[in-house]
Amino acid sequence: MSRLPIPDLDAVPAASKPILDAVHKQLGVVPNMFRLIASSPAALEGFAGNNGALSRALDVRTRERIALAVAQINGCDYCLSAHTYLGLNLAKLTPEEVARNRRGKSGETKADAAVGFAAKVVRERGQVSDSDIKALRDAGYSDGQVIEIVALAAENVFTNLVNNVARTDIDFPVVSAADAA
Repeated sequence: MSRLPIPDLDAVPAASKPILDAVHKQLGVVPNMFRLIASSPAALEGFAGNNGALSRALDVRTRERIALAVAQINGCDYCLSAHTYLGLNLAKLTPEEVARNRRGKSGETKADAAVGFAAKVVRERGQVSDSDIKALRDAGYSDGQVIEIVALAAENVFTNLVNNVARTDIDFPVVSAADAA
């Protein structure tokens, strides 16, 4: 059971309702994480704005790969469950690729550079080397895309922390970080 209450849609603050309505329109459901964050309209507005902007960063497959790597590093079962589902069903990643992504790897050379870099950013708290950045550039990423990878990693750290603090009830097929990828 979640340590912080997950409000019903009719119980969220009025300022959060338009954002949750947009989430419902886009996804057909409002996942528990969104309803939890909706407890704070300011946090929901910030998250939704950031999430919307970053939905235009890179491609959906790379975004899901990064989310999987970061969730595994942070031991966030909620996010790992959500992004495994999204990775398989939205991004059309294979189960083998999802397992690689959880280890901070990819079977595709360019994606491997991005996922590995995002994982290192999280593990090393941004203290990456010049050669780490050079490897991204050599893989074909622009400096703007380096920033997008960092932004995606940071966004996922936020949701990982929120869900780990709350122990948000998982409303996706459950995947556990404790189960090695």
